Amino acid sequence: MESLDRVVKPKTKRAKRFLEKREPKLTENTKNAMLIKGGNATATITDVLKDIYALKKPFAVLYKKKNIARPFEDQTSLEFFSKKSDCSLFLFGSHNKKRPNNLIIGRMYDYHVLDMVELGIEKFVALRDIKNSKCPEGTKPMLIFAGDAFDISEEHRRLKSLLIDFFRGPVVPSVRLAGLEHVLHFTAIDEKVYMRSYKVLLKKSGCKIPRIELEDMGPSLDLVMRRTHLASDDLYKLSLRQPKALKPKKKKNISHDVFGTKYGRIHMQKQDLEKLQTRKMKGLKKRPAEKKTEDGKNPKKVKLE
Repeated sequence: MESLDRVVKPKTKRAKRFLEKREPKLTENTKNAMLIKGGNATATITDVLKDIYALKKPFAVLYKKKNIARPFEDQTSLEFFSKKSDCSLFLFGSHNKKRPNNLIIGRMYDYHVLDMVELGIEKFVALRDIKNSKCPEGTKPMLIFAGDAFDISEEHRRLKSLLIDFFRGPVVPSVRLAGLEHVLHFTAIDEKVYMRSYKVLLKKSGCKIPRIELEDMGPSLDLVMRRTHLASDDLYKLSLRQPKALKPKKKKNISHDVFGTKYGRIHMQKQDLEKLQTRKMKGLKKRPAEKKTEDGKNPKKVKLE
């Protein structure tokens, strides 16, 4: 039995708190990512991992030492690092003659690899090469996806889901306008994916809503898709399953239309509309003869002379 698989009993309060953080919860913690450098890595791969680590901080772990691993052939080393660092996302960078400047982005489910997509770097512009102001650490980015391939191709659809998982950051109930400062734009054309990073500038517009401008911040990557390792449909559905306690309880007699308008159905007893009080008008006022007829009494007969 591996040392990470056995049941560990905490001996100190600090160890107890550490284990409690890793226990399964109804609302899970923010997903952490580990960035790993392969056995043979170029300066481009090193700079890419550093720049993505700068965007992901503080929800990322950067391994500076080289690790000889081949995720598509053997995934045990990635699963070991995932358990050790409690990370469910990973980015692995390597370089060889057959696949130069290679990136593998993926995610875990129950400390086992769920999805992996291999991407090749064709062009890279680092953060330090663009002399503009940067966003502060921990800024939650806005994600934009352009291109029909993200909706048509199953591989691109999984890649889109992977990128959302990787860059989404913490779940927050609300965001103020000044906090929307970072935009990550992904464009899919054929087998290529273009990643661009912008800073949002709020300018004066003469009205309440500010004028928005985008300033290139870096890093920017031109990527090409290579190999993929996608989970089966059954395993993918299992990973998306939510506990019953988190599912909203269905409310009776309430429905929504296509536009999100809320409708409520009210059950009432049968009403007698004859006794319904309407607006009093002289034209609708009943004559004394009509009132007596309704009460069951015959009106007086008028003698004709």
